[in-house]
Amino acid sequence: MTDIAIIGGGITGLSLALNLHRRGIACRVYERASEVKELGVGITLLPHAMREFAALGVSEQLLAAGIENAESCFFNRFGQLIYKEPRGKLAGYPHPEVGIHRGRLHLILHGAACAALGPDRIRTDRTCVDLAQDAEGVTIAFTETSTGRSAEPVRARAAIACDGINSVVRKRFHPDDDVAFAGINTWRGVTRMKPILTGRSYMRIGSILTGKIVVYPIVDDVDGAGTQLVNWMAEIKQDALAKKNDWNRPGDPADFLPIYESWRFDWLDVPAMIRKADFVLEYPMVDKDPIGQWSFGRVTLAGDAAHPMYPRGSNGAAQGAIDARTLADCLAAGPDVPAALKAYEEARREATARIVRTNREHPPDFINIKVEELTGDRPFDDLDAYITQDELRALSESYKRIAGFSLASPGT
Repeated sequence: MTDIAIIGGGITGLSLALNLHRRGIACRVYERASEVKELGVGITLLPHAMREFAALGVSEQLLAAGIENAESCFFNRFGQLIYKEPRGKLAGYPHPEVGIHRGRLHLILHGAACAALGPDRIRTDRTCVDLAQDAEGVTIAFTETSTGRSAEPVRARAAIACDGINSVVRKRFHPDDDVAFAGINTWRGVTRMKPILTGRSYMRIGSILTGKIVVYPIVDDVDGAGTQLVNWMAEIKQDALAKKNDWNRPGDPADFLPIYESWRFDWLDVPAMIRKADFVLEYPMVDKDPIGQWSFGRVTLAGDAAHPMYPRGSNGAAQGAIDARTLADCLAAGPDVPAALKAYEEARREATARIVRTNREHPPDFINIKVEELTGDRPFDDLDAYITQDELRALSESYKRIAGFSLASPGT
């Protein structure tokens, strides 16, 4: 019998596998994809995420593969600086903040898990379709993703669902569960270009009310001539009845570029950046309402399967990694698996529900929204006439505190 079966080999699943291995607990990972590839766009690893990855021994690899953020900058849609602050170690955190290609992050975690557990314990081409449990264990039914044929079922002491926002396991226990869409669609792309500002700047431009774009570098010197790979995400808030984007399909710049056509600043030409993108993907901005139960006997949920949240504030990966460490600690504490899974749920469920609600109600670009309202969405001559830097700093610190990564409470 496999000790622990991890359903899903993404960031949370691989982090859990590494955490369990470090505690001497045998496990296997079952990943839906037929092959692990460097796919996707950018992701920001906040200091509390890097703390978790440092404990797994991969932080130096991640830092080398990405770019350490030096500052976070907020601009209005006219290109005027509203507020900026240092980030990561420059802000006093013990760990850096890193922008990185999501695919590079995934490959580093996958490589570390294969090296630690052995590649035979990381199974690809396995889609979970059902499970059943009894007093002694869990039986998990899989199909081969590539063929659709039934695969050999797996018997395990516990099953941990790390299978993402569309989790099959979550749906089994919460059949009426569905994503929540509030009318915000997003488009993401990566563009090869010369460094913007410091070359280590995380930029939020505009607001969700009139058009917003987040921009940050994720790969340095891609051509030997100083060109960076820059990640960007455009967000457009429409009527709540607006049509929801499909998932991870090629996006058409014509659907959103007109909003940014006039955004040409001394320091960045936004429409040119969009037009020169290597590719554009479209996504709906969705999450799910917090649920009252994650653990069911010998089965529990983790990461996006447990608490899918808006991709705001860069907190999703961090919370999945914290889930992984907490769950491994609980399983290592004693032989009673159902009790361990319940203890994990009690430690994490409300903490993550708070972040889901925070990302809905108090987005990190609240600073931009506030200034837009105060200035009447017009360029300003003297921002202090509307709001002071101290007041803006207080708004920033409030978000960090609520979302769980202020210096006073750096993660959970």
